[in-house]
Amino acid sequence: MFEAKFQTFADSAAPALGTARLKLLRDELERRGLDGFLIPRADAHQNEYVPPCDERLAWLTGFTGSAGLALVLRDEAAIVVDGRYTLQAAAQVDTASFTVVPLAETSPERWLEKHLTAGAHFGYDPWLTTVEGEQKLRRAATAAGAVLVAVEGNPLDAVWHDRPAPPLAPVTLRDPTLAGESAPDKIARIQAALAEQKLDALVVSDPHSVAWAFNIRGGDVNFTPLALAWALIPRTGRPTLFVDGRKLSNAARDALGHVTEIAEPMLLERAVEMAAAGGATVRLDQATAPSLLAARVEAAGGKVSNGASPVALMQAAKNAAELAGMRAAHRRDGAALARFLAWFDTEAPKGALTEIDAVCALEGFRRETGELKDISFPSISGAGPNGAIVHYRVTEATNRAIRPDELFLIDSGAQYEDGTTDVTRTLFVGTASTEMRDRFTRVLKGHIAIARAVFPLGISGSQLDSFARQHLWAAGLDFDHGTGHGVGAYLSVHEGPARISKLGTVALARGMVLSNEPGYYKAGAYGIRLENLEIVVDGPAVAGAERTLLAFETLTLAPFDRRGIETALLTPDEVAWLDAYHARVRVEIGPLVDATTRVWLEAATAPLAV
Repeated sequence: MFEAKFQTFADSAAPALGTARLKLLRDELERRGLDGFLIPRADAHQNEYVPPCDERLAWLTGFTGSAGLALVLRDEAAIVVDGRYTLQAAAQVDTASFTVVPLAETSPERWLEKHLTAGAHFGYDPWLTTVEGEQKLRRAATAAGAVLVAVEGNPLDAVWHDRPAPPLAPVTLRDPTLAGESAPDKIARIQAALAEQKLDALVVSDPHSVAWAFNIRGGDVNFTPLALAWALIPRTGRPTLFVDGRKLSNAARDALGHVTEIAEPMLLERAVEMAAAGGATVRLDQATAPSLLAARVEAAGGKVSNGASPVALMQAAKNAAELAGMRAAHRRDGAALARFLAWFDTEAPKGALTEIDAVCALEGFRRETGELKDISFPSISGAGPNGAIVHYRVTEATNRAIRPDELFLIDSGAQYEDGTTDVTRTLFVGTASTEMRDRFTRVLKGHIAIARAVFPLGISGSQLDSFARQHLWAAGLDFDHGTGHGVGAYLSVHEGPARISKLGTVALARGMVLSNEPGYYKAGAYGIRLENLEIVVDGPAVAGAERTLLAFETLTLAPFDRRGIETALLTPDEVAWLDAYHARVRVEIGPLVDATTRVWLEAATAPLAV
């Protein structure tokens, strides 16, 4: 009935090719006088999703995960991955050629210190390595008595003979009614921040920030509407947008020409040198800027200010138009979700549904809105034990039937022109065990604790993170991912700089959108995650309050599966919150769905019987 348009389920890993490709690379390294080379899973912007031409790690090793790197020496090679991908890497790479190294056991730098020989020349691509990354590599090479070499022209590219061409998707102009602020006004705000921080210029190396600042979108990568581009914004005067001119229609070029100079990306290095001349201070985003640009600043006599881009906080705090668009997108998405959930409740008990079937159906319901531009990330669709794999991606090889008396976890999101969504629900098929209901309810209690939180202005996500964990901790349980991440407005579903996490040090501010997604995972058995998106809003008026208060407004509109709730574990306040939330879902989504779905929705959102 349904097919997926925006995601595939093929496993493109080719471990059998790893040995031959590794030899090609080693021969090229020897030709260049190098004893080793670093291959990160990154493009020049450090994007989460990269175009096919930048999938160097996958081409060399077969590993298709979204994070990791390979270290290739003359006689040995390693691929370093975090805990999400240890099993996947072992299955996808030729382990006779590459040693899979869990990041929890050793860092890439420690591995290099141990395996580099004195006098060896180890290369890296300065376009694909940040300043901080380069500093770590240099310390490791120095400790081993080796020499770190910034390589001009990536040696892997020289042997990747069928490498795809760079993307050339058209740049589109953001609808002003959705952007809510003109590009000139945004540039003026950025320049005011540069003046306040005594910076002479800013290199905008994150394409998400370029998209926000210039009110443009594109299609150069999957799942995020990005045009791969750079910008150089001086403290005074006109900025320059560096973008392949073939992506610009005459109308786009004309509109942008009123805001910025336009140049080809190949001119970026020279422009950075000119901006740095005379001892000028140039801010480079420490998270995304290539180390090559830092070298250009210093070579021109300038000073590198390596820190956070001031654009990141501006784009994280959505304006009224962006929030209106996000609310509209979530109502539309909520209707598609309701249709899916009603369909699932009818079809899953029949025993024929698979994980892929569920993904295709949910995407199909979203496409039927007529507004879906893309999904916001590859859907996580885990039945039974697959649900316990936090970043599981179903393939044709792993596709599992959704069986009775098991849990099914589906984490998915959509890109609409007016907003980005991300939602997770854990669904019950058949009868839930006592343990499952206990764990589900503890996760739900943590979710409600975040949703109901009231906190002073200046509080960071790290100070809220434990709210989501307290009821799991009380039972000796926990989860190993953060509680929440930032979300963009028709941009990245994983947007910084704020997050609800032990590592979330950025203060939460009005207009930020964050996920609220506590979970619990029993390896080999089942996984539970309950995720809504939340807007940071003004808190309630409190008599005698001495601090400005903030709170959350829930964006996502989708019922929680009542079959998993152990009502005896909920407090009256938690029941009241859940009943009010479900009533809101019923009121806002009910008019948007068909009669059959509306009947299902009435039952799914009825008040809890306590």
